[in-house]
Amino acid sequence: MADELETIDIVANIFSQAIKKTLEKSTKKTIKYSPTFQSIPRVSLKPAIGCFVMFSGDYNGLVVMNFTAEAAMDLYRSYMTNMGLPESDLVKECTSNDVIDTMGEMTNQVMGRAMSLVENKFELTSNCGQPKALALSNAITLTPEMDYQTNRRVSFSVGTNRFHMELALEQTRFVIFK
Repeated sequence: MADELETIDIVANIFSQAIKKTLEKSTKKTIKYSPTFQSIPRVSLKPAIGCFVMFSGDYNGLVVMNFTAEAAMDLYRSYMTNMGLPESDLVKECTSNDVIDTMGEMTNQVMGRAMSLVENKFELTSNCGQPKALALSNAITLTPEMDYQTNRRVSFSVGTNRFHMELALEQTRFVIFK
């Protein structure tokens, strides 16, 4: 008999699908994610580029997207060339504002899709502000005002490059009545 999934795992799966679909559409790259979600004690921003956004409404939480320099540059290049920008006009450093802003914009698009998927499946809404994106040389642990006791990390790949989503969700359980 299979264990009942925790709500955070259901939400992490929905967010992972949103990441995959959004980034594949905007970059024309294959995005894969691990079916193994890690339970972690807290969420952190990690080098080279970290993006974070809190969401609140019928369910509350925090999403962090951590990109290695290689993953950020791969996604940035593909995103911008798919929008018609010539390769010669692209920046070369992952710490450039253009790359940081692009990672923030992709995170914003992911959040829009994720919120829509949750609303369509559970009829629950949540809203978020504009994601903040930072170039980092060291990890920063986030400690939001709410006490998020359940946190997950999901590993993604674009080609041979890795990036991660970390999700903190308030202690909640979705119970569906039919």
